[in-house]
Amino acid sequence: MVSIRTAAPALLLILAGCVSGPDHKPPEMPLPAKFSEGGTKVNGDIAGSQWWTAFGDSRLNAFAAQGLAQNLNIQQSLEAINQAEAAVVTAGAGGLPSLTVSGDHTTSGQKGSLRTQTETQNSTGGTASVSWLLDLWGQYRRAREGANASLDAAYSSVDIARLTYLQDLATSYVNARYYQALVAIAQENLKSRRDTLSLTKFQLEAGAASRLDVVQAEGLVNSTLSTIPGFEISYRQAVHHIATLLNVPSSTIIAQMQGGGKQPVFRGSVRTGVPADLIRNRPDIRRAERQLAAATAEIGVAEAKLLPSITLSGAISPSYIHTSARSGGLTSWSFGPSLNLPIFDGGALRAGVKSAESASREQYIVWQQTVRSAIEDVENNLSAVTRDAQTVAALHAQVKSYQEALQLSTASYKDGASSLLDVLDAQRNVTAAQQSLAQAVQTSANDYILLNVNIGAGYVPAGKTTVAEAPAKIVKVSAKKAN
Repeated sequence: MVSIRTAAPALLLILAGCVSGPDHKPPEMPLPAKFSEGGTKVNGDIAGSQWWTAFGDSRLNAFAAQGLAQNLNIQQSLEAINQAEAAVVTAGAGGLPSLTVSGDHTTSGQKGSLRTQTETQNSTGGTASVSWLLDLWGQYRRAREGANASLDAAYSSVDIARLTYLQDLATSYVNARYYQALVAIAQENLKSRRDTLSLTKFQLEAGAASRLDVVQAEGLVNSTLSTIPGFEISYRQAVHHIATLLNVPSSTIIAQMQGGGKQPVFRGSVRTGVPADLIRNRPDIRRAERQLAAATAEIGVAEAKLLPSITLSGAISPSYIHTSARSGGLTSWSFGPSLNLPIFDGGALRAGVKSAESASREQYIVWQQTVRSAIEDVENNLSAVTRDAQTVAALHAQVKSYQEALQLSTASYKDGASSLLDVLDAQRNVTAAQQSLAQAVQTSANDYILLNVNIGAGYVPAGKTTVAEAPAKIVKVSAKKAN
């Protein structure tokens, strides 16, 4: 027959291996084998891809590297990692023994004219208390598991902050160069329109033009002058935002951007991979998966609270008393287990389990939605990038045609074969075409930026996170089902 003294430790070891609640499993969902306008080639790890270097702009390259080390949003998210690391320690601390030590010393006595005065007495004592809640059902193991998942999510949040920074910086830089281009276009056209005004005034003196022609030419000059301040304001705003992203004074960036510069132009293609690549490369999807893991662990924590708990506790309190007549010490101690058995709590603990289960299901839905939104983002940007070049090429041709038309109409006006209105219309057409071309180049660059961001490229990982090896199944969706 096995004695209780022998069986008890074995039983505790068996119970110590129990963990309440479900284990987290990598979420799965059917995904198409390819993007609608993409290929079937799988992408590798593209987190370190410096896609912004494709613009061939050394200033942008320098800004990108500078901001990754100085951006305040990134620094703020890094602090969240420190907090999450501390939370891991806190979560597991409840399942470990705790020891508290205290000490005291008192001096007491009575003095006065009465004969009953008491001699001085010195008392010194101390207490050492130890307590250990046996984690029989894995409550604190689940809590630590959830805290580790939240730590992984914090690392992914840093990656998201870096990706957001790169998108914001590159877009702001493209926009700043765009407004610089608009200012240059306006100044170039202003010169042309002033030349036309001078020609019209000369022809007025020669009797070949009317006062109306002069007024109309002056109006177009003033119209051009009125647009420049607005472009300069927008340019300054973009530069100020770059300074904020880099955490430096605006004057520093203004000095570096002076003299203008060509609009960033991307020529080439982007390897988008397949939808399943997003689950590995997109930090927001990884964060959603880790948040799901943390929510799943909370189910185990809630279920463990429904079960009995055993706490081993003990204390030892030595003391020493000294007077002029006597002295001596006394030590008291205690040790024993205590059992906590939840019987009736008004349903609060079971409601906690239901709440944790619902939170886990919610996080699974969030993960699904994050994946679906990521696929939509890539599909949209891929469609744009593949067509932007056609728009830019057509507008280049349009600008060239309108510039030739302006030359012809100006020559014809000088010869008296056409009216001033033909020249003014041609100048308006040139300006509109040049501005449309600059906008198309800006749109093309921004679409390229968004496509790279949406496939999860270039953020330089903050640290290694726990990612499922096969978090989603690749399922080829037929055209019939897709419709």
